[in-house]
Parts: sequence; C-alpha cells; structure tokens
Amino acid sequence: MRLVIGNKNYSSWSLRPWLLMRQFGLPFEERLLPLDTPEFRERIPALSPSGRVPVLHDGGRVIWDSLAICEYVNEVHLGGRGWPADPGRRALARSAAAEMHSGFAALRAQLPMNCRRQPSGRCWDAAAEADIRRVQALWADLRREAGEGPFLLGDFGIVDAMFAPVVIRFRSYGVPLSATAAAWCETMAALPAMQAWIEAGVREPWRVGADER
Repeated sequence: MRLVIGNKNYSSWSLRPWLLMRQFGLPFEERLLPLDTPEFRERIPALSPSGRVPVLHDGGRVIWDSLAICEYVNEVHLGGRGWPADPGRRALARSAAAEMHSGFAALRAQLPMNCRRQPSGRCWDAAAEADIRRVQALWADLRREAGEGPFLLGDFGIVDAMFAPVVIRFRSYGVPLSATAAAWCETMAALPAMQAWIEAGVREPWRVGADER
C-alpha cells in the first residue's frame, strides 16, 4: 500500500488513516506532498481523483477521502477490527466518526491543526466554542459506553483516529478540557505513532500562511 499525504504539521485529514494504519502495524509506503506548493499542484492530479490528500493506492485500487480509506483498510486489512464488534457500539462509533467527518466547521476554521503552535490564549468565537463543547460531550458519551480500555470505545479504532487531529488542536490552542476529555487526549498523545507524527510535523520546513495566523 502507498498512502499519499500532505504536510504532517497541517494535514489533519492525512493524519487519520496514517495513524490507523501505523497503530495497527500495517506495512505501507508514505509519500508526502507539501501543501500549497508547485510540487503538489504538479503531482496530485496523477495520484488523486479529487486532487486532494490523503489518497491510498493498494494494488490497482485508488481510495480517496480519509474516512473511505479507513473503511477500506478496516475491511481488507484489519478483518473488521477498526470498529467495535458489538453492533450498538459500532453504530455509535460510526455516528461519531461521521459527525467529525462532516461537522465542526467553526472549530476547523478557527483552530487549524498546527503541530508547532504554542498556546497563547483564547482566539475563537462563540461558534467554535459551541463546537468545542459538542466534541467534549460526544467524547463523554462514548467513554460511558467504552467499558474497559482507555480509548473512546475501549480499544483503539477508527473513531479514535478520526478525532486524533482534535487532540493536536486542543493541546496547541490551550483549550480547557473536562477530566474525561483530558484523559483521552493524554492517552492519544502517548501513542508512539502520534508522537512520531507530531515530531515530524514540527521539523517540517514548509509554511502555509492560512494555518500560521
């Protein structure tokens, strides 16, 4: 498998399938195209039907979109382990992942992922604050159903990968967290794969102005 991604410092969409695959120990080749560069614009049309990252190449198959990649990897390479085995908890995990995939526009816009950023006080409005509250309430709901295990629904899975960029956002913007949210964020931040991604992002030389404000 070959996973084409954007900058680790900024590309929240790329982090999701990358983290899922790394955490489950799947072998894959990583290809990074720096966002907002001539190289990206030149090379991405031949790699991604949407012209965006991430995109997964597996044999003759091309899968774009972060959630679609996670679903494909789960079906073809993980034997279903990416979602909870229980149908009710699986539906809950899928609902949460889909809400993250399609929602939280204010959070995305006002707190863009930036691994290098250091907290400097509140810089978001009421709409983003509402998203922040909803995310933490959703995490609390999932943790109540988790049983044993430190991840959102016990064992690490797709739903954790889908919310992984929010961990970086909350930490780098100094968002106040509930005890439940803080505990899960610490669990995620301790993953060697998360640490490797963040460390690589911090070292990157590229800058995207819109995400550096």
